[in-house]
Amino acid sequence: MAWILVTPASRGIGYAMTRHLLSTTPKSIPIVATTRASDSKDTHDSILSDLNLDHDASSRLDVQTCDLLSETSISNLAGYCKDRYNTNPKDHNHHLRLGICLPGMLHPEKSPSQIDHDKALDTLKLNLLSPMMLLKHFHPFLPKKSMTLPIIPSLPSSSVLAFLSARVGSISDNSLGGWYSYRASKAGLNQLVKTGDLFQKITSKDNAAIVGLHPGTVKTDLSKEFWGNVKKGRLFTPEYSAERLYDVLLKGGSGELGGELEGFRGRCWDWAGKEVPP
Repeated sequence: MAWILVTPASRGIGYAMTRHLLSTTPKSIPIVATTRASDSKDTHDSILSDLNLDHDASSRLDVQTCDLLSETSISNLAGYCKDRYNTNPKDHNHHLRLGICLPGMLHPEKSPSQIDHDKALDTLKLNLLSPMMLLKHFHPFLPKKSMTLPIIPSLPSSSVLAFLSARVGSISDNSLGGWYSYRASKAGLNQLVKTGDLFQKITSKDNAAIVGLHPGTVKTDLSKEFWGNVKKGRLFTPEYSAERLYDVLLKGGSGELGGELEGFRGRCWDWAGKEVPP
């Protein structure tokens, strides 16, 4: 069967995205959402709270525990998804239709002297290495070029694996400096997206693409310190950002951004559907 992955999903954009997908995508498509907490039932119940859907979404939502700082944990999650949802990879109905990977951490250094080794290492591990491991273990579930993908309403016509990046990961757009570990991790992530997509283009052709996403400044714990500096109308709720990002994925994965899938893949896109320059 076709299925969706959102990781992590216990709060912020991932939480809002999972709720949005439950409300807008076909009820026959399972959604695997992850939490680092050991009590996945609490996350499951919280995501479903007050959705008021006209169908039973409880069985559709599959919340699994995953520590994104552990390759073993990511590998175990991939093994679970393979056994439950990708049991016959030769069948075009068995594939990862949409993967949204959103791990993030920010330590805002203003000068080189403020760079802390351990904090910088933690930033690189979560912002860059965990997406690298997610790519390693989940790209095999993307459809191969030999498959004929079914059209699924309210989902991109091509499979998309998306990673949450940031505008500050752009090297050409960097005019302010600072945020050394965060900028470096997101610049590395953008390179991971490009490199991963070049490989995916060989194995999937137009059946799958890998992209980066910039959500804007979102009202989450990661950006809380900077809310007061954001221009009016540019501080987004997680719900608004999730809806806009999904619209970008829906249009881009259907060839409506960048001119066909070729112009969309391997790049970073912001919440308004504009490319973030490398």
